[in-house]
Formats: sequence, C-alpha cells, structure tokens
Amino acid sequence: MQAAGKLIFVAGAASGIGRAAARRWAAAGGVVAAADINEAGLAETARGLPGIHSRLLDVADPAAVAIAVKEIEAQLGPIERVYNGAAIQPTGLLIEQDPHEILRVMQINYGGLVNVSLATLPPMLARGRGVLVNFASIVGWMPSMHFGAYSASKFAQVAFTEVLHHENRGRGVQILCVCPSQVDTPLRAQALSQPKIMQVGPAPQSPESVVDAIERAIGGRRLFVFARWHT
Repeated sequence: MQAAGKLIFVAGAASGIGRAAARRWAAAGGVVAAADINEAGLAETARGLPGIHSRLLDVADPAAVAIAVKEIEAQLGPIERVYNGAAIQPTGLLIEQDPHEILRVMQINYGGLVNVSLATLPPMLARGRGVLVNFASIVGWMPSMHFGAYSASKFAQVAFTEVLHHENRGRGVQILCVCPSQVDTPLRAQALSQPKIMQVGPAPQSPESVVDAIERAIGGRRLFVFARWHT
C-alpha cells in the first residue's frame, strides 16, 4: 500500500470495511476523507489517527456528494482512491416490506454508489490516475429470500460498475467491483432477524480480510473481487 501523503475518499467510513480501510490508510501515512451519516461512528473511525478528516454526508443526495468531493479536493488535494461502500440491509419478505423501505434501500445502496462514482471518477480520469472501489456483494449474483431489496440494489451496483469499467478502460483509472460473502460488520446485524439464513455457509470474514483482497487486486487487470475466494 503506497498511501503516504495520498488522499483516499471513503464513503461509509463509520463502520465495517470502510472503517478498516480508512484506518489502515491513515496508519500507513495517508490522508483520509471519511464520509458517513453516522457522526459517532466517524469519531470512532478517526480515533487516534489525525490523518482522518471526517465529514457528515448523505450519499443519496447527489448535490451534497458533488459539493463534498469538490470541497475535499480543494482542502486536502487530489483524491487518489475511492472506497464506495455506504449501504443499509433491512431484511424481510418482499410482500411484507413497506415499499418505501424497499425503495430506500435502492436509493442509498445503488443511488449512493452512483452519486459517489459520478462525483469522484471524472477528476481522476482528468488526471489519468486513481482507483475506484465499488462495493457490491455476492448477493448481487445469487439472490436469497428475505434479501430481495438488498439483492436488487446489489445487482444494480454490479451492472453499473461493470459498464462503467468497460466505458473507461485504458484511461488510467482502475475500477473494481468488490463482491464479498458475509462480512462481520454492523451491516450484517441488520439481517440477524433471519438467523437461519445468516447461519448458512462459511463463517463471516473480517473487514480487514476484504481490504487485503482489494489490495491484492489493485494494479491487476480484473474487475471483480470475490473476496471470500481470494483471502
């Protein structure tokens, strides 16, 4: 990891993989713009690491995201890497879920990923360098009952990121779509109302192991990072 003096933007930095990535980058001498709507979580992410600069941000608001990215680059310098991972994961049978909740999952998970991608990618393309890491999930390939809303948002993230990758190949910016299986994060706790489903398959992997898998993929040629099989 060549982080010293370089700026990473982390959306969803208050917990989980985002927190792990932010703290590792700062510990390696890098500068972190850590964004989330969870103020207490951001404070915990930044604890003891002065290189982390926290910012409250609703990724579902495209105007707010665009303003934040411009201000961050003006204050901290060019963004060299983006971890785009803000998400929610309420579960339940689709027919029993409030449609507003289903659409909110799409607005935050897919809409937020789109907003951050479209705000951060053009400046990196203009400079001809950078890495955009979009977080999807294995359920973006293999839907499960009770996860219909979440899976739909992850399918959308996979499709968007794959097309974005192909449209911008050869322009100096690497685009990755990370699709882990279960990860031991607070996001997973939102689905523990379905304990039988969450107990199927291998034990949850650590956020740090996903960050490790991403680091191994950076500089390579693949688009998808299926973290469970590369840790």
